[in-house]
Amino acid sequence: MKRILSSEITSESNYRNRRQFIRDAGLAIGGGALASALPLVAAAEGRDLATVPGPHSTDETPNSWTDVTTYNNFYEFGTGKEDPYRNAGDFVTAPWSVKISGECDKPGTHALEDIMAPHTLEDRVYRHRCVEAWSMVVPWVGFPLGDLLKRFAPNSNAKFVRFKTLYDPKQMPGQRRAILDWPYVEGLTIAEAMHPLTLMVVGVFGKELPNQNGAPLRLVVPWKYGFKGIKSIVEIEFTRRQPRTSWELSAPHEYGFYANVNPEVDHPRWSQARERRIGAGLFASKQPTLMFNGYADEVAELYAGLDLRKNY
Repeated sequence: MKRILSSEITSESNYRNRRQFIRDAGLAIGGGALASALPLVAAAEGRDLATVPGPHSTDETPNSWTDVTTYNNFYEFGTGKEDPYRNAGDFVTAPWSVKISGECDKPGTHALEDIMAPHTLEDRVYRHRCVEAWSMVVPWVGFPLGDLLKRFAPNSNAKFVRFKTLYDPKQMPGQRRAILDWPYVEGLTIAEAMHPLTLMVVGVFGKELPNQNGAPLRLVVPWKYGFKGIKSIVEIEFTRRQPRTSWELSAPHEYGFYANVNPEVDHPRWSQARERRIGAGLFASKQPTLMFNGYADEVAELYAGLDLRKNY
């Protein structure tokens, strides 16, 4: 599996008991929500949304707000881990719309508010682990991507889902450099996209998603390496063929389409057998990386018969 320097994991405290999934029901919001309303909703309901885990959440202690919001990969704002925090402050995320196209019966362009409209305010926080060369636990605010995609009625030809980030070099200084072939593109199989662990995210810790974390709408796929978590999404397309993704095009010998966390497959330049936990301290030792980032029981069936060494 190839590990990328693109999206990374957040840190808030340290890690607690290893991924115990709790609760199995409820339509939770977790990626792609009306972000500006979240703090007000939490106050009105007299609770901290960051303490209300949604379906498939882990009970591990989240990393800190500082770690989550200042240690990021978002190359549109720079290649350094602190660059997004430093450079994304003036990024304009409202109004925002998303174009839906391709192999579906209900294409169109929808405002973020319309995308969020069907979702309730209950059980919206998901705590998932994220992994690259380091790892964190983040209390994402969002909802299952599949709940959104079903609204556009993908047809039988929809085998994959392609996502695209906003292209705006005036606002995104990283796009003024040929780091990648902009705009950023990512993709999933339709089965991966419909899996309940796959989230559209619009917040963290019960608050509005900060610009540096991919506001106003980003993808989170917790069993994959972070670069699959495309940020600031403006287009979603249902396709017949597997899309060519940005890092796959940039370095195909290092980064494949699937990007599943697999400690048995090394990156050409480093081992992926162990990971460093953000927030664990300067001298903390690395820990073993788990297959599918510890979510094997939930997602392994998606890859039955697939050679995960060849299809990294």
